[in-house]
Amino acid sequence: MKRRAPAARRLSDVARIGSQMVDPRAEPYSSLPHVGPENIEAQTGHLFGVRSARECGLISAKYEFDEHAIIYSKIRPNLNKVTFPRFKGVSSADAYPLWADESVILTEFLEQVLRSPDFVRQAVAVSARTGMPKINRQDLGRLSIPVPPLSRQRGIAAVLTSSDRVCSVVRDLSASVREMKRGLMYELLTGRRRFSEFGAFVWQEVRLGDVFDERDELARTDLPLLAITGRQGVIPRNELERRDSSPTDKSKYKRIAPGDIGYNTMRMWQGVSGLSRLEGIVSPAYTVVVPRREKILPAFAAHLFKAPEIIDRFRRLSQGLVDDTLNLKYPILAHIRLSLPPLAEQERIAELLDAVDARLVSLERLRRQLEIQKVALASRLLCDAYDR
Repeated sequence: MKRRAPAARRLSDVARIGSQMVDPRAEPYSSLPHVGPENIEAQTGHLFGVRSARECGLISAKYEFDEHAIIYSKIRPNLNKVTFPRFKGVSSADAYPLWADESVILTEFLEQVLRSPDFVRQAVAVSARTGMPKINRQDLGRLSIPVPPLSRQRGIAAVLTSSDRVCSVVRDLSASVREMKRGLMYELLTGRRRFSEFGAFVWQEVRLGDVFDERDELARTDLPLLAITGRQGVIPRNELERRDSSPTDKSKYKRIAPGDIGYNTMRMWQGVSGLSRLEGIVSPAYTVVVPRREKILPAFAAHLFKAPEIIDRFRRLSQGLVDDTLNLKYPILAHIRLSLPPLAEQERIAELLDAVDARLVSLERLRRQLEIQKVALASRLLCDAYDR
């Protein structure tokens, strides 16, 4: 049987796109939560870091929304930032509130459609016409969406919403493990909690210059280019999403070897450091230090440099007038004094924290797999949302 044309409508035919703006400095709006693109996780719609308009210090006009509104970020629609907060608030001028005509389309179904690959492709195509990728109200309203019967919408929304909940459970579990790790780091890396077998051993105060040497080996252009990140550590540069703007001449780039610790000289106070398991070269913007293994184990050192209390010390001792210019070069790092446990205790601490990291990696991998499956499922179900 020949397939009939899709039951498609323009978005503006089935939903109202907000246009009324309010003053976030006036009540009751100043007390309401504010949602902007920066609070919406790409692809999933998960909300984070939401604060009241007053706490955000907002002064320019915002959109008001209620518990029935979907929030759609009009800036860089390729990021796919769509959320259904289910509470009252104000949204950024860069994010439209939308209200579904529930006699035609269910809000939960519309949320899934707006986040679907087909809708994102349409929005990106329209936004590409302007210098700054964004979509205006008129163009957004003209985009096409499938509108099957309400009973079918309900079924599709139920399946996709259930998939979102599974992703949310994994995300929340990952957040709980991260919180547990922060607590463990606070206790174990400061000596507040000890393994019983090491209780009789005293931690020794050292200068970091006595347990680390700087590696300043240049002109190794035969080695691959690496990058140092806050969350992933030392990775191949081509695994970063942002464009490579490094110069062709890399003769001043520094060699980093397995077991070395590399850190961003101007962002050490933000925890941008990592233990290298690769050999390569890194930008001169990084500092490379080599642990003296008879005094400090590389795996322990990598965790130590991530401890909040230690990062705070790095910030206070970094040189510069403002945050953007703060730097912690090796001569300053070398004079910092810290207390270290015996090597055997360092090994136990590192093993425990490494195990937690491995758990976080597996959870993140599972979450990515679930999100990929959700996108494929949404594509299939919404592609099939036709009249027969």
